Amino acid sequence: MTTYAQAVQTIRRHLPLEDMADDLRPLVHYATLAASSHNTQPWRFRCERRRIVIRPDLARRCPVVDPDDHHLFVSLGCALENLLQAARAAGFQGHMDFDAASSETRVELEVAPVERSALFEAIPRRQCTRSEYDGRALTTGELQLLEQAGRGEGVSVHLLSDRRARDKVAEHVAEGNRLQFANPAWKSELREWLRYSAAEAIARGDGLYGPVMGSPSAPRWLGSLATRFALSAGAQNRRDVEGIRRSGAIAVFVSEADDPRHWLEAGRCYQRLALQATVLGIAHAFINQPVEVAALRGRFTEAFGVGGARVDLVLRLGRGPTMPASLRRPVESVIDVPG
Repeated sequence: MTTYAQAVQTIRRHLPLEDMADDLRPLVHYATLAASSHNTQPWRFRCERRRIVIRPDLARRCPVVDPDDHHLFVSLGCALENLLQAARAAGFQGHMDFDAASSETRVELEVAPVERSALFEAIPRRQCTRSEYDGRALTTGELQLLEQAGRGEGVSVHLLSDRRARDKVAEHVAEGNRLQFANPAWKSELREWLRYSAAEAIARGDGLYGPVMGSPSAPRWLGSLATRFALSAGAQNRRDVEGIRRSGAIAVFVSEADDPRHWLEAGRCYQRLALQATVLGIAHAFINQPVEVAALRGRFTEAFGVGGARVDLVLRLGRGPTMPASLRRPVESVIDVPG
């Protein structure tokens, strides 16, 4: 029987990119290793000659936590960035175009010199690490590299490293937890994406597996029962507040326009920053509660003076122990076969 660790090694690995000819599936493999909200993997791919089309899989929406599909398009942007990084490593230059009418992103591939960058090499290792960090500050050089990686067209990233700012972030995250946990529909939606045992996580290939989140593996009946008591704002706040205070910095992504095109770009910017952090040995984890609660998002923006049309993402950065990595569905399950 395949163990969870074996499944992770099978999914999170480099593939040969030489002599791909017209088989573009290896590039899709790298795209699927991107981050996504709740590990929903809300993407579909269509491979054509020298073109890959990415479109949203609306069956994998999270309408409670993400009613306007913001996180969904951010997730697509993460996959797009991985795909473009992999394309360069395979000897292609990717030219992307987003069609707002169809919500499709088309990537035209032009032959170019091979470029295996450090960010590409980090793709299989990048993960959200929800462990507690050691509290060490990030260096000025590290912050500069992260800021450069996280900038994009119409998207900026603000890195907050002083203690007062981190405490203020913790206050907003705690308020976000209180509001979300008070919503039965939000809790129900979250439970739909929890994977309690290794066997369930391997079979589904998506969602939030217990040990990835810092919880033990358990049969579904036991895990489901336990979460009814363990899922609470108080318990989550204790973990989040301490995690924020022991971080080295907080990253806040902001778009200058509030539309799917910019959400897609925000995902690309996050993915680059996350890959750069992986290269530097810096862990990260999302703390998006202040931007997921619409009533709280404006107050968060005002508190930190991060002007823009939309605060997209918030994450903590630091150094800490590695956690189990999440799985992905097989490439064949996300590729559309021409009719």
